[in-house]
Formats: sequence, structure tokens, C-alpha cells
Amino acid sequence: MKKRLFFTACCLLTALGSFAQIPALERVEPMFWWVGMHNPNLQLLVHGNNISARKVELKYPGVTLVAVHKVENPNYLFVDLRVSSGTIPGTFPIKFIKAGETPLIYSYALKARNHSAGRVQGVTGKDLIYLIMPDRFSNGDKSNDSFSNMREQGIHRDSMFSRHGGDLQGIINHLGYLKDLGVTSIWLTPAVENDEPHASYHGYAVTDHYKIDARYGTNALYKEFVDKCHSMGMKVVMDLVHNHAGTEGYTILDMPMKSWVHQWPQYTKSNFKYEAVMDPHGSAADRKQMLDGWFDRRMADMNQDNPYVQNFLTQNHIWWIEYSGVDGLRLDTYPYNDPEYMAKWAVDVKAEFPHLTIFGEVLTPLPYTQAYFTQGNTINRGLDTHLPAVTDAAVKDAIYEALNGKDGWDSGVTHLYTILAQDFMYQDPSRNTIFLDNHDMSRMLSMVGEDMNKYKSAMAMLMTLRGVPQMYYGDEILMKNYSNPDGLVREDFPGGWDGDKKDKFTAEGRSDKENDAFNYVRKLANYRKNTPVLHNGKLMQYLPEQGIYVYFRYDGKSTVMVVYNSNDKEETTPTARYSERIKGVKSAKNVMTGETLDLANLTVGAKSTLILELGK
Repeated sequence: MKKRLFFTACCLLTALGSFAQIPALERVEPMFWWVGMHNPNLQLLVHGNNISARKVELKYPGVTLVAVHKVENPNYLFVDLRVSSGTIPGTFPIKFIKAGETPLIYSYALKARNHSAGRVQGVTGKDLIYLIMPDRFSNGDKSNDSFSNMREQGIHRDSMFSRHGGDLQGIINHLGYLKDLGVTSIWLTPAVENDEPHASYHGYAVTDHYKIDARYGTNALYKEFVDKCHSMGMKVVMDLVHNHAGTEGYTILDMPMKSWVHQWPQYTKSNFKYEAVMDPHGSAADRKQMLDGWFDRRMADMNQDNPYVQNFLTQNHIWWIEYSGVDGLRLDTYPYNDPEYMAKWAVDVKAEFPHLTIFGEVLTPLPYTQAYFTQGNTINRGLDTHLPAVTDAAVKDAIYEALNGKDGWDSGVTHLYTILAQDFMYQDPSRNTIFLDNHDMSRMLSMVGEDMNKYKSAMAMLMTLRGVPQMYYGDEILMKNYSNPDGLVREDFPGGWDGDKKDKFTAEGRSDKENDAFNYVRKLANYRKNTPVLHNGKLMQYLPEQGIYVYFRYDGKSTVMVVYNSNDKEETTPTARYSERIKGVKSAKNVMTGETLDLANLTVGAKSTLILELGK
């Protein structure tokens, strides 16, 4: 296996010297398609032993064979079809013919699109996203824990780098728990096959783009999961990886052509610097290394300049959306992708699914860097990315500075004010996904020093600021740790496995402190779910004074006032300064306690937050 790794990662230029021994017709992808798509063009990737030596024939009303492309590797054909708008759903044979041999036949299906209500509905400010790593949440089906034909064997829960056995059925089994918590949308880290020999659990090294990893379940079970979520009033976000693919995937082990991935004389990783893409003074070499360098030795960098790669990725993503009905897409490592391709990709996908939500992973503390990658920001770019939103790491970092820092000119809570004041750079900042932690970073409880006042204030800000809030599995039960290494923040949810000492999916299995946290998050999340002004109301913030930060969410019907005391002691603050938004209202309801407070002066505990619903 070490020899294979060296060959794959460092010597890909020689990969086409000898061709893989595979079945005569191993696969056709997409395996099936739909009639009535906005784009009538379809390119089939055909993989089979010396398949290019065969002639392609097909006949079906409304389907035209436009072209057949032979490439460097004779084990591939790329077949261009056009499916006219009036084509009737049905099945037809595609024949691969060679003189003197029995034809190879693939039965290709064209299906009717599913226009049922509630599919591909989009994820918006109305939602609370809950991020799950499927391998680490719950094992609902022990029969799929391990497969003899896959490279990583067994489950080893005592190893942070191994498979632990969590799966789709385990998530389905706990959808009631998530609904009760107030979750309205579920984001899974990639569930497609990652047949890598080591640390394959995370999902970001795909080896089969069209197949759910067998250790999670099946394609049909994934669709069942999405349908079940929809039936319970919840949505699903699918995690996509454009930038790279696992080195054990068939398109890497037996590449269609040398230019399928970015080639280097020796292994070259990305420099991971967004500025290399943004810099008007930057060097071409730095930009190339950022975009074309590999993310990891096990993750081959896809060459998105290659039109065959473009078609393969875009069609795969459209296939999954139409097949499963997911409501949104999270785009992994967005800045590492080819900008021109990603702009075209977004246009093509949105043409098929106008209500689909898309947000890209852009991890930076700088709003202008985030905004650079979002749609509408064409200055000095020469293109519009058509990316509606990003993961708003700038707000995350600013919330932590507000909780942990000492207030100053641009430190402490004033830094949060300053970051939000830069929202003018976005076409619509309310589309950004705001969060406190995820699978790649230290958990929120640890980041606030396990201080419960800070924990609750962090959750209060997450649920009441502008944007689409996202929380990480287990934050509601005080899971903790620092991301050093990442596996420490990817621990199993206690109770998700038979034999776990504690079942923290239940109140009985949680400690008093954990129940306090859970009940706080549940009450706040469900309040948010039922309070439209927190979904799409405007945001007005006031410059912090003496460590007190006040902001409002408001519309023509309702006003919610949020008061955060960043000081280390209880403070009482007059409210006359906020009359522009209070508008003469004398009292307000404390959302979390239900008590009525006099608005003339407000007393707020150290590092604590009041969420107030203003009366009429």
C-alpha cells in the first residue's frame, strides 16, 4: 500500500503507461438521468476494458447521439447526448459494438423529474443547521460496520483515526431528538464512498462520486433519510468536494487522461493562502500553487480547467440533488477551486434548482476576504462568482473576541460590532452561515473556558444575529476539546452505540449541568424557530459603551432586543440611548425566563446576555 501511495501521489504522470485490468463494461455515469432538465446536454463517462475500441449506438425518440470522445486512456469513452424537452421517460439500450465480438449493452433509463412539494426548498434565515459527522453520531445498523472488500477494516472506537460505525440509520433513529431540540436543517459531512486505507471516516476523500459509503448505508437509504427529514419539517444540506478526490478512486487509479488532476514533478501541496488568488500584485507561481497544489497526499487535486472534469463534477452534483431532493449545498474548500469553473457551476446548478441554497467554506477572520468570494463582488475580479453565501468565520472569531477579550477601541465586544459594520461588502449578509465551531476546529465550550455564562451568551448571539445559524453535534450537551488533532473534536455522541455507559440523547443520561445547557439551547432554538423577526428582520446595532453591547432585530411587526454584558461583573445600564428602536416601549419580556422587565434600566450578569421581546 505504501508503494501505491507513492505512485499515486508523486508519479501520476506515468499512470497512463499501463492500463488497469477492469471488466469489459465497468460503469456508465451518470447511471441514469431525467427528462425535462434545463440543460438538454448530457455527457456519459463510460469506463471499461479497452472500451474505446468499440463503436457506440443508441436509438430512442428525443435522444440524439451528438459525439463520442476517445481520450488518452483506452479504458474510457465520453459520450455526448442531447435529450430534447419533449422526450418521454423510458429505458433504452446503449450498445458498445466491436466487430467479431458480442456487443456490450447498457440499459439506460431516463426518468421523470420529481416536482413534489418540499423538495429542494432551500435553507434560509428561518433555519437552524445541525452539523453531524455520520461516523461519530450513532450506530443504527451493525451489519454495515465493515466490509471485506474495502480497504479499511473493522471499527475501532478507541482510535480517533479509525471508523467508529456511525451511519445513516443511526441519524434517522434520532431525528425526533433533533426536532425536539429545535433543529430545522441537518448538514452531514460527506456521506459518499471514501474507500481509503486510513482515516477514511471524515468523508472528504471521495472514491466513488455516485455511491453512498456502504458503511453508512445505501443510496436508497440516503434518499429515505432526506424524505424522512422533509416529512418531519426538517431540511438537508449536502456537503460537496469539488477541489479533490481520494487517491483510491477509480478515476485516479485509472485516470482518463494525464490532465484529469493537477500534475507536479513531485508532490506539491497547496500554500493554503487565499491572498494568492486575491492579490493584484501576486505572482502566477503563488496563485498556481494555491489553486493547483494538493490539499493532502491522499487527495488528488482535480483539474477543473479540463472540460471532462467539469462535466463529471457538475452532472454528479445535479444528479444527487435531483435524486435525493436535498435543500442546500455546502461547498468544501471553496477558494481552492478554479474561479471560472465555480462561477459556471453555480449558474448551471441554480438553473436546474432555483430555490437551492449554496454556501462556500471560506475560513478567514477577515470580512473582505470572505466577501471577495461571494456573488456581486466583481471589482478587480473580472467575473461574478455567483456564490450566494459563505461560512462566516469572521463573525465566529468576533464572537469569541467579544466573550474572551478585553474591550477596547477594536478589541473585546467592540470587535464584534466592527465586523458586523462591514456587512456592506456582501450583496446579502443574511445568507451567510454563522457558526461557533465545526469538525475542523476547537469546540465552543473549550473556546470559552467552560464558562457557562459565556456558553449561553455564545448560543444567544448565534441564534439572534443575522445569518443562518449552524451548530455542531454535541454542543448542546457540552461536548468539549481542542482541535489538536482534529479527532479530539470528532468524538462519538454518548448513547449512540449499544453499551455506552451514558445515553445523552435522554435527560436521564445527562448531568444536571448538561441538562441546563440542553434546555437552554432547546428553548432558544424553538423560540427562534417560531419568531419570524429573527429569520429575516433587519439588524440594528449600537456602538458598545462600557462593555455593554446592544443590538435589535426588527421588522414592521416585532422587535427583539439583545443586551450583552462583556464585563466581569454585573452591570446596570440605562436604555434611553436606544430610544430610536425602543420607540417608547416601557417593558419587555425576558425570552428565556418569561419575566417582564422595566426597560428604563437593565441589569445584566457578568458575561451574560438578555434576549428581550419588546411589548407593543
